[in-house]
Amino acid sequence: MAALVSHPNIGTQSYGYLTSSSLHHEVGDNSLRFISRGLKIKIGPSRRGYICSDHRNFDRVQASASQTSVFEPVSTPLQSNTSNSQKKSNEVALILIRHGESLWNEKNLFTGCVDVPLTKKGVEEAIEAGKRISNIPVDMIYTSALIRAQMTAMLAMTQHRRRKVPIIIHNESEQARAWSEVFSEDTKKQSIPVIAAWQLNERMYGELQGLNKQETADRYGKEKVHEWRRSYDIPPPNGESLEMCAERAVAYFKDQIEPQLLSGKNVMIAAHGNSLRSIIMHLDELTSQEVISLELSTGIPMLYIFKEGKFIRRGSPVAPTEAGVYAYTRRLALYRQKLDETLH
Repeated sequence: MAALVSHPNIGTQSYGYLTSSSLHHEVGDNSLRFISRGLKIKIGPSRRGYICSDHRNFDRVQASASQTSVFEPVSTPLQSNTSNSQKKSNEVALILIRHGESLWNEKNLFTGCVDVPLTKKGVEEAIEAGKRISNIPVDMIYTSALIRAQMTAMLAMTQHRRRKVPIIIHNESEQARAWSEVFSEDTKKQSIPVIAAWQLNERMYGELQGLNKQETADRYGKEKVHEWRRSYDIPPPNGESLEMCAERAVAYFKDQIEPQLLSGKNVMIAAHGNSLRSIIMHLDELTSQEVISLELSTGIPMLYIFKEGKFIRRGSPVAPTEAGVYAYTRRLALYRQKLDETLH
């Protein structure tokens, strides 16, 4: 279970279950009512960042709307009047998922930007995450450039009831774009573009990468290692602080992902503990002191609703079979209802 986090702006929230001090369930119409405590979107941040992956990935991850030009706008199984309602309210879903357990998580090693895959448990966590979001619309997926995040996104989508196929967008060269083009219009409509970006990578742990965490504590002292891991602005030797990670991750979120949400796209982000903490810091307006105590469990999805320029955190869906869980908004309730009618 994810840890409870408490702060004055949003009250006590659970990252493992659908609990919120600003959340109420109305049994009569099977919907959930909430008090908005999100923030207003701010567009146009600095583009400075810290690259913690191979420079060869750079061209590939300069994501923009043109990257998805091989796809038609992703359709949903909703009636046209629901689509019109969406445009009017600009109400969309944002799903955040920390990758499942990796092989180095299992070995208690500092991983950072080293590219290692999931364990069997990590695969199971990714599949379980997919079950939790199987009734929530997804139009675009963003992942880090690291395989553990990409595996998590792909495995999660195997559980989605809409059965659309996630396709990684290769934009690193003209040849890559040409060779990965899809020529069937029907296939495009049944696909979801996946954009990989180094800016969403885990923070780079510098000289700690590959070291056992307990051995590192024995060598440098528990206090020093705790300072490197949990302070906001103190980096490990030749690595990134959380502040540095937040600068690149939040800038990318504002530049590339918020415009997709503004355009009406439902977005899923599969990334890492620190890059997602950085984004949540932005969404929930956490202070640098509040964010350092924020813990995210592997494979637990978090749902936000973006509406009227604000992000409202709704917690983690518990299971796809619980009728009340997906009645976050009228639009999501209708989406699930249409899935039930279409797929059964």
